[in-house]
Amino acid sequence: MEQHQTRMKVDTTGFAGGVKRDELVPSRYVVRIGEIDVMVISDGVLEPPAESMATNADPVIRTAWLDERFLAHDVFDWALNAVVVRSGSQTILVDSGIGGEVPDFRRAGQLGHRLAAAGIDLGSVTDVVLTHMHFDHVGGLLVDGVKEKLRPDLRIHVSAAEAKFWEAPDFSRTGMPPVLVETARSASRRFLDEYRSQLRTFEKEQDVAPGVVVARTGGHTPGHSVVRIASGGNRLVFGGDAIFPVSFDHPEWHNGFEHDPEEATRVRMKLMRELAETGAWLVSTHMPFPSVGRVAVDGDLFRWVPVWWDY
Repeated sequence: MEQHQTRMKVDTTGFAGGVKRDELVPSRYVVRIGEIDVMVISDGVLEPPAESMATNADPVIRTAWLDERFLAHDVFDWALNAVVVRSGSQTILVDSGIGGEVPDFRRAGQLGHRLAAAGIDLGSVTDVVLTHMHFDHVGGLLVDGVKEKLRPDLRIHVSAAEAKFWEAPDFSRTGMPPVLVETARSASRRFLDEYRSQLRTFEKEQDVAPGVVVARTGGHTPGHSVVRIASGGNRLVFGGDAIFPVSFDHPEWHNGFEHDPEEATRVRMKLMRELAETGAWLVSTHMPFPSVGRVAVDGDLFRWVPVWWDY
């Protein structure tokens, strides 16, 4: 397998103008994939019930996994990452965070001021790609005043299967708490009402910009998609909600937010095999920030190899 050395850095442009004074760590990280810049931006941290990360797991084994990582048993910290891609003349926002959809998640909903701190004006965004339409991926576009700042010709790329699913969503196979089910229904309905005319739907995959392709995987939701970025012999995949921190030790564990858990497991394994074979970088929504690393084969399973920060 051919390996490529990719330079990475913490971006500091525009930092002084928009950072919150109480933020203790960097909230963005940039990797250059050939001629394409990929900036990972943290929208903060979610705190869902711990059992939602593995609804089909033996509680004793799940608790042991949490203990080994010094994590709480009741709720766990779940990173929430979005990505800004600059390819040619296009600036592409991949997912938009949670916005204000769940006020109880007080550590999330940071994307707006963190984009500003990175020097990214919403009016410069030419395209939005949605891996799927859960509230923690579309909520940032529902914040008051955001739509007015976006370009009138903004293109929003989402799979046709995803848009269709959220017209009448089925939660029967998820393990989502009832309050979050209602949040998901409301957010998707409002999103479709607000942005339907700007949707650019696709069946299997769509070229978004030079070297940037969004491809439907299904599983987590019927139209869940990943974004593949390739330039200059380097590759990066934004995996959305296909892969979680626990997936490397227990890919068979069902996440409570998966609408088709068995298919989500198949998608997860297929994607990890692809990443291990190609050596592509992985960024995923809920991997710990900056969520940049590679996937290595480890016996019958896989191992997460996080990037060594370049700073």
